[in-house]
This record gives sequence, structure tokens and C-alpha cells, in this order.
Amino acid sequence: MAKRTPPPGGLERNNEPAVLILTSLASREKHGYALSRIIERFAGVALGPGTLYGAITRLEERGLIEPTPSDDRRQPYRITAGGRAALSTALEQMRQLSEIGTLRLGTRVTTSGPTLGGATLGYSL
Repeated sequence: MAKRTPPPGGLERNNEPAVLILTSLASREKHGYALSRIIERFAGVALGPGTLYGAITRLEERGLIEPTPSDDRRQPYRITAGGRAALSTALEQMRQLSEIGTLRLGTRVTTSGPTLGGATLGYSL
């Protein structure tokens, strides 16, 4: 399972491994170890081998990613057109949820705060 320590007094972020993998593969193909390192860097989530490779298997079975040729023992994967569509849908649903939650809290997104993969995150009252 994805391991992340929630902030003191806060909620643990719910990061679906499949969405994290598709997000990472959206820019270019990668093998499993590279996926785990990059996901940890941009999302702060350490996917264990069972979680990572289980999600990779499910994504491949659903046709959302596919293996690419390799000259060594590492198997790289790339996102498919179906994977791009699924990721786009998931991200749009997250955006809508974020907007609704932000409105209901009476907060607004600001341009200051911690960053996540280059995107600035922050909320102010």
C-alpha cells in the first residue's frame, strides 16, 4: 500500500497508485524502479513493490499502459491512448472535487504554499 505520514492534525492524502503511475508515464516511458522514485519525488508517496507492480499489472490488463521493447532486464512501460483518456477523466474529477471542497470551506486557492511537482499548493481564508 502507498505509505505516507499524514501531517500532524491533518488527513492523509488519498493517492490511487494507478493515477500516480499514469501521471508519471504521461511525460515519457519508464520502468518500475524509475516510476517508484519519481512518484515518491512528485507525490511524496512510497509505493511498495507489491503495490507498484500489482497496479502496473492491472493497468496493463486494462490496456491503459503497455510494455515497450528493452535491451536489459528492466521492463519499461508507456501510457496508451486509453490510459491518457482515463487519466484525463480522473484528473478532471479531482479538479471538480477540489473546487467544490474549496468553495464549501470558504477558502480560495493562492499562489503561495508548498509545491507538488512544480505546482504551487496553498489555501488562504
